[in-house]
Amino acid sequence: MARPKLEVADIFRGHGAAWRQANAGHVSLGQLKVMSAIENCRTAALGGHVTRCENENCAYTQIAYNSCRNRHCPKCQGAAAREWLAEREKELLPVPYFHVVFSLPAKIADIAYHNKAVIYDILFKASAETMTTIAADPKHLGARIGVLSVLHTWGSALNHHPHVHMIVPGGGISLDGTRWVACRPNFFLAVEVLSCLFRRLVLDKLASAHQAGQLQFFGKHASLANVRTFAAYLAPLRNSKWVVYAKRPFGGPQEVLRYLARYTHRVAISNRRLVSLDNKGVTFKWKDYRLEGPSATSR
Repeated sequence: MARPKLEVADIFRGHGAAWRQANAGHVSLGQLKVMSAIENCRTAALGGHVTRCENENCAYTQIAYNSCRNRHCPKCQGAAAREWLAEREKELLPVPYFHVVFSLPAKIADIAYHNKAVIYDILFKASAETMTTIAADPKHLGARIGVLSVLHTWGSALNHHPHVHMIVPGGGISLDGTRWVACRPNFFLAVEVLSCLFRRLVLDKLASAHQAGQLQFFGKHASLANVRTFAAYLAPLRNSKWVVYAKRPFGGPQEVLRYLARYTHRVAISNRRLVSLDNKGVTFKWKDYRLEGPSATSR
């Protein structure tokens, strides 16, 4: 595959130092380490090795510099994604699978931006608890199920959009552990029921986290540190519809795994999205799947 004309590393090397100086005190040590890793990736700074043709009439020499292997580096995650996909494919059972997605409402996504660890943990736990609770209910499936969950924190338009993708077998082990209980063809669990329980669990866990002092608020959300203000902020969400998607994938579980593998080991602004760099800034491409035709891809 040809090297892109412009890479994130090129931008960091050319403008990273000035940006870090301008934002001193507002960039974490972890972020600084990521920038340094990307800047040095596949350069002499990380060392490398030399290969040379042994034919005395050729003596062709090629230098290959080492990769940084940082999980945020656009150039270093291809192999990791392939390894992850191969391991997950080995775990698939010979049964139908369903693709399930749990999304957080925008008002919670807003406060998640400054409380990532706490709220992403709530998203994982609430979605998993929702699936296992409803599936275990004899009125729905009456079985113990397993799920594979992957967190996505951004959408196709590169906006902050925390959501969890799940790959779920179309059935589970009976509650007495004696047999396999299959779901109905092309139907797993009712999304309306999943949505209601997910909403209640997330809101309850958020209230508990707030009471325990685990949430932080800044800027326009600073007033949410007050218990009553926070409760009023969440109140409208208790009666709104929360988005839960659950369908059997057309391409089978392997296709969904391939889709997830592309995102588990990829940063939002990859090298392939970059268009140009000039004195005005960086231009990159993004796609909004809610639109159709040429207007779906913007810069």
